Amino acid sequence: MIDQDFIIYEPKGRIATITINRPDKANSCNISMLKAIYQNLIKADEDEKVECVIIKSTGDKFFSAGYDLKEIQGAPENVAQITEWGRKVNETMVLMKKPVITQIQGIAIGFGFMIILASDLKVFADRSKEELYFRLPELAISAFPQTGATLLPLLAFGLTYAKNLLFTTDKIGLEELKNINFPSRIFSLEKLDSETYNFAKQIAKYQKEFSFFTKTMLRIMNKAYIKSCLDLEDECGKVAYNPKKFTMKELDDFIKGLYEKYP
Repeated sequence: MIDQDFIIYEPKGRIATITINRPDKANSCNISMLKAIYQNLIKADEDEKVECVIIKSTGDKFFSAGYDLKEIQGAPENVAQITEWGRKVNETMVLMKKPVITQIQGIAIGFGFMIILASDLKVFADRSKEELYFRLPELAISAFPQTGATLLPLLAFGLTYAKNLLFTTDKIGLEELKNINFPSRIFSLEKLDSETYNFAKQIAKYQKEFSFFTKTMLRIMNKAYIKSCLDLEDECGKVAYNPKKFTMKELDDFIKGLYEKYP
């Protein structure tokens, strides 16, 4: 399978579907896939006919295992590109005018979970925690939490739960998410495709000015905050990945500067 087959774009009527199609690699995303997702999000947002976007993946086991870590290992230039394009994907999903629905059938880890957090509506398969769970493992695998890894759980769950996810790196299942009203809809695995599409058709029936302006108003209310949070992640990431060993005093001074820069 060649790279352009890993991301499939299918516009159909008022709905555009973006499919992550790399099941043999747990739907992990390399740099070219991130670029393709970003480009297709822009294409959908600019398409006169499209009024709603679905993001889904193939296979039953994984929604997405996140970034392709093999592409990152020993290649700082690839880390920089993953960071750049991962941020673009998540920031675009949050700030684009058209509603984005994620269809989740399996395990989502790292960036895979971030895609779900960045979407507007979430449709889940009704599966056990062993079959469908979510995890932000960045700290446990010595990967700095960027591209929305701190912002998106904060927006979705609040400060306390975001800290819990990031510091414990625990798995969370559908039952925990039900308790905080996170899922928009839950369907059986067998009906997930058809029911998610029907749900998207309902959203796409709204008068587009009402639908687009609703998301636009919400994003404008939070746009400056969202951008500054992503900038903050990037700024801290540059220092965290710097090969220099910083003293506690140097880190304290840097953190004080952050408080002044991001009041």
